[in-house]
Amino acid sequence: MENIDKNINKVIGKNLMTLRKDKKLTQVELAEIFNYSDKSISKWETGESLPSIEVLYQLAKFYGTTLDSLTREDFKIEKMEEKKVRDKLLPAHLVITLLATSVVWLLATIIFVSVKLTYSINYGMIFLWALPISCVVLLVFNAIWGRTYLTFAILSLLNWSLLTSIHVQVLITVGENIWPIYLLGIPLQIAIILWNILVQKPRTKKPKKEKKEKAKRKNKNSDLLISQETSEITTNEQTIELDKSDVNNKT
Repeated sequence: MENIDKNINKVIGKNLMTLRKDKKLTQVELAEIFNYSDKSISKWETGESLPSIEVLYQLAKFYGTTLDSLTREDFKIEKMEEKKVRDKLLPAHLVITLLATSVVWLLATIIFVSVKLTYSINYGMIFLWALPISCVVLLVFNAIWGRTYLTFAILSLLNWSLLTSIHVQVLITVGENIWPIYLLGIPLQIAIILWNILVQKPRTKKPKKEKKEKAKRKNKNSDLLISQETSEITTNEQTIELDKSDVNNKT
């Protein structure tokens, strides 16, 4: 339980430091804004301690982020205004994507009806072909403003729907069952899976030099805190001695 708490402290501290640097503020400047000492700011950012939930909320509001974002290891600086705009545009993007996909099915229906009326042929295959074409449309719009995990799902659907369309088309037109074509889908699906793993942002290990520099900075901060505390203790001792000498002089 202690390890979990320490890990959360470090995550929040790291995110607070990132946000402060993004604002181009020093620890002293931030301390003055929130009426805290720079020692307290340093302890928060190193994960030694955390402020109260009220102060954390004030810090999140000051930086234009949320409390939830502060606890995430994959934290990215995103302004509240940008998030609001993105969330506001999301329904519009979804509607445009669905409209573009519906055009594919509308064209498929028009072709089906035209062939039916002109040649009296039930060309239902057009609806099967509409599925991989819809996947291509979805892939294009998802590349513009979509999500990576959706790309994986769309590519997988495109892979198997295209192979199915070719198989059924050949079976109806030529009368030959080319079921081995589905074997091509296996390496293609593996390639899609591997691509999805590559595009996901893995947790890369920090270089040794960066770790050493971070450790040095942490040691410097701790040494500075110790020296400040020692100087305060020395000052207090000197004050006590002066008080004693004043009392002795009076007596």
